[in-house]
Amino acid sequence: MRWWDIDPVLELERALFPEDAWSRGMFWSELAHARGPEATRRYLVAEDGGQDGGGRIVGYAGLASAGETADVQTIAVAREHWGTGLGARLLSELLRAATAFECAEVMLECRVDNVRAQKLYERFGFEPIGFRRGYYQPGNVDALVMRLTTPPDSAPAAGAPSAQGTQTHD
Repeated sequence: MRWWDIDPVLELERALFPEDAWSRGMFWSELAHARGPEATRRYLVAEDGGQDGGGRIVGYAGLASAGETADVQTIAVAREHWGTGLGARLLSELLRAATAFECAEVMLECRVDNVRAQKLYERFGFEPIGFRRGYYQPGNVDALVMRLTTPPDSAPAAGAPSAQGTQTHD
């Protein structure tokens, strides 16, 4: 993801998370830490092929690292791409980034009412470890905290399903 992707990402963000959408400033802040030798973030966008070769953003994902722990900050897929494997592909890329950051564990929060996302994370080996009450505001929705612990020399996302016809880039 680059700065010029923020506006289309915000459109998708607001469509998918109308109550607790991230702001432009939040994305700018995250991207500020995604480049250079001291980078601690990895953000991706997925585009559909588009008939003219220029794709429309249909998904995005972000990861933050701190020491041996990474945290999935966000994963979003346009509704018309649900069930295509795009979420799994984005998560695979984030797990590869966590490996590159030499993280031994990956954490995430997921809305307790988002069973679809929970099933995706469980397929990748994430396990529930607790709750954060009222985490998602202003709706006061609880978050399920999940963790994936991997050996530092493994490739946790190898062999994950991918979406055909969709490209990801950072």
